[in-house]
Amino acid sequence: MAPPRAHAAKIAQIEGTTSVDRHGVGSLSIPQLLDHYRVPGVGVAVIDGFDVAWTKSWGLADAQTGERATDQTLYQAASISKPLAAVASLKAAQLGLFDLDQDINAILTSWKLPASPFGGGPAVTPRMLMSHTSGLGDGFGFPGYEPGEPLPTVPQILDGLPPSPLPAVRLVRPALTAYEYSGGGVEIQQLALTDTVGAAFAQIMHDWVLQPIGMTASTYEQPLPAELEPRAARAHDQAGTRLNAPWHVYPEQAAAGLWTTPGDLARFVVEVQRALAGRSSLVLDQAMMRNMVTPVGVGPFAIGFVVSEQGGGRYFEHDGDNWGFKAQLIGHISAGHGAVIMTNGDAGQSVTTEIQRRIAEAYGWDVAGEPR
Repeated sequence: MAPPRAHAAKIAQIEGTTSVDRHGVGSLSIPQLLDHYRVPGVGVAVIDGFDVAWTKSWGLADAQTGERATDQTLYQAASISKPLAAVASLKAAQLGLFDLDQDINAILTSWKLPASPFGGGPAVTPRMLMSHTSGLGDGFGFPGYEPGEPLPTVPQILDGLPPSPLPAVRLVRPALTAYEYSGGGVEIQQLALTDTVGAAFAQIMHDWVLQPIGMTASTYEQPLPAELEPRAARAHDQAGTRLNAPWHVYPEQAAAGLWTTPGDLARFVVEVQRALAGRSSLVLDQAMMRNMVTPVGVGPFAIGFVVSEQGGGRYFEHDGDNWGFKAQLIGHISAGHGAVIMTNGDAGQSVTTEIQRRIAEAYGWDVAGEPR
């Protein structure tokens, strides 16, 4: 999307091409910022007034070949996959296929969560799994697999069986007694969804979430389909050097498997905001969407999103951290602004944090004062 003239001054401020009294990394242009942190490329989408205002890209999709990053370049969303996956489960609940507060073992048919070793306490539910409050203790993350390597099934991932190299996903405390980030819990919910609907997860996501929102450049297919590989950014290490594989493959689709663009993710942010405002229901109605911004009560997570208070505003957000990719998504719950920033380097978090700060300042978000 070509940046509109109305946003030109703000874009120049964000790019660091206007004269401002800054020091350190704040004084660097975005190309200089990429060089400073040794991150090859970055894509940005800005949301303003409940719409995608503009998208823009800088740097390289592949440092080895010199291929430029464009607004059509695909990045791994990493853990930002989780809130979109949550939307599909909320859609299933809206359709009456299961309840968000139902015992997960009453929903699962192909696998069961082993009984709690703690005795008593509440049963684990979809709401707990998607808000990281279920009592699972798998805070290890998913390393992914090189293209061509054997991939585990979801039950193999959950039971810690080869070819998965990770421990089993198991309860370590009673539900709702503490918060611990759990990609394994999201995978249990993925299995509950596919067991219930009787379709492949990537197909459910396409039909129920991506296609209705207009995210035409996005897919949960793992491995990435061959026809999309030429559009995909390559993974790079902390030094900005292309890694030995072009990227990793994530059979943990709901937790880490989304390939997308900043522009497509921004369309998702806009749909969340419009649904919360009662202005759209492409996937979820207003009441169901509120579950995504209503913290469960233990820790900062609602279903899918972290909810935070910054300055005078309330935001929903999520970061993404895969092998060679870093990303950041944020949206204001009621004011209709936000941003998506995606990079193809292991040092990308420093870049996403600085660019988000500049966007907030340029657009007068309440994290930097009153909205304008």
